[in-house]
Amino acid sequence: MKLMKLFLSGTVVATTACASFMINAAEVKKIGLAVPNLSANYFIQIQESVEEYSEKKGIEVITVNANNDSATQVSQVQDLLTQNIDAFIYIPAGAAAATVPTRLARAQGIPVINVDRNADDEPGDTFIAGEGVKSAYEVCNHLINLADGKGEMLMIHGQKGVTPEVNRAKGCKQAIAENPGVELVGQQWSERWSQDEGYAIAQNLLQANPNVNIIFGQADGLAMGAAKAVSAAGATQRIFVGGYDGDTGALLALNDGVFDVTATQSTRTMGRLAVDSAIKVAAGESIPAEQIIDAVLTTKDNVQQFIDDHP
Repeated sequence: MKLMKLFLSGTVVATTACASFMINAAEVKKIGLAVPNLSANYFIQIQESVEEYSEKKGIEVITVNANNDSATQVSQVQDLLTQNIDAFIYIPAGAAAATVPTRLARAQGIPVINVDRNADDEPGDTFIAGEGVKSAYEVCNHLINLADGKGEMLMIHGQKGVTPEVNRAKGCKQAIAENPGVELVGQQWSERWSQDEGYAIAQNLLQANPNVNIIFGQADGLAMGAAKAVSAAGATQRIFVGGYDGDTGALLALNDGVFDVTATQSTRTMGRLAVDSAIKVAAGESIPAEQIIDAVLTTKDNVQQFIDDHP
């Protein structure tokens, strides 16, 4: 089933493929794209979307991968700025140095499009991201309902301090606060949002908290690692596991019952919207300061539509 709508919140302008191709790309011939890593499916989807969509518009894309190192990313961006890029699409590798690439690019008059993560002290020309607070609330509330509103819960965070980690923690904690029968008994931060980290963290937290019956991993990789740890632990109680992002492999795993719920983000839409925004800024057009796209609560009941046509 093809998805015919994008769910947008805030002041976002909905962009369809047909309308997008009407935008004049004359001012933008080369885009620099800086990503935190290319091991996470989430970032791979954004990268592929930016590159494929730009190619259709005759725009060259230079992609740099920081491998989750902020210092490396700053150096890579400095190099990008010597290569005559016309716009810069930027996903910070961490919170610590997130302001530096934006400041460097804007000092040269290069449009900056922040995706997924923003630096409050040095924002770009626009910030494109999935809505995090409400969607994380919905995932955690769904998990709590599956557990009949009671029990012990673990939260496996993403990289500490970056926008998605902060928002997803806030949303989940709102759901916990509304359910006095649920106690958050353990939480730990990851560095790479990865399945290996999810497994190791969940394994340690389950050993310390053997009565846990709910786990929220702030990314699908973390959730799938946690689900593997649950299986290895041999717990007698049912443990419900939720993730976030709607990674392609995770959607298949969700359909197979590996874990219970996620929130599917419109990652490919974000990539196209980033390119269109870069073109508009370069042409002197005004765009919203934030363009926030709702994630969709995804369970086994509705996952097939996202497997067939990922937004």
